[in-house]
Amino acid sequence: MKIYTGRGDEGMTDLQDMSRISKTSPRIEAYGTVDEVNSLIGLTRPSGYDDVDERLERIQNHLHIIQADFANPDETDTDSPHIEEHHVEKLEDWMDRFDEELEPLQSFILPGGSDIGARLHHARSVCRRAERRAVALAADEPINDAAVAYLNRLSDALFVFARVLNEREGIPEEAPEY
Repeated sequence: MKIYTGRGDEGMTDLQDMSRISKTSPRIEAYGTVDEVNSLIGLTRPSGYDDVDERLERIQNHLHIIQADFANPDETDTDSPHIEEHHVEKLEDWMDRFDEELEPLQSFILPGGSDIGARLHHARSVCRRAERRAVALAADEPINDAAVAYLNRLSDALFVFARVLNEREGIPEEAPEY
């Protein structure tokens, strides 16, 4: 299989059903931004903490499913992978477990800290953009609601993971000054 085909040279790309669509479409923006989140998470592994890395690897696979989900204009296609509610619940479970290591938040915090914590904060902010792109797509076309919920919850999970890694690295959180 060749990596290059030349089929995108005119600004169009193929969806999963082989229909052609502009590379500027909301659908491409949505799954392209999910790809950015996935790549940023890839920059954080290995983090030096097996429990975090195991979850991040699972998340990367979930994001790959969301990309495939968004690349398929037929959201009812049962032969294609889909994010489901149990994936969202898994993120919530992981956050609850990691939250036990943390002091409750007293204020907003500045994104940053350790190198790995800052990378996760960056992934979190791009995840918020991916969610906005997915919501924009959903305004025009039917998509999997669980995928949108997953992106919403994932940004929260990445925030918690960043806090945990900064705590484990002994990096204090900084509150913004107003």
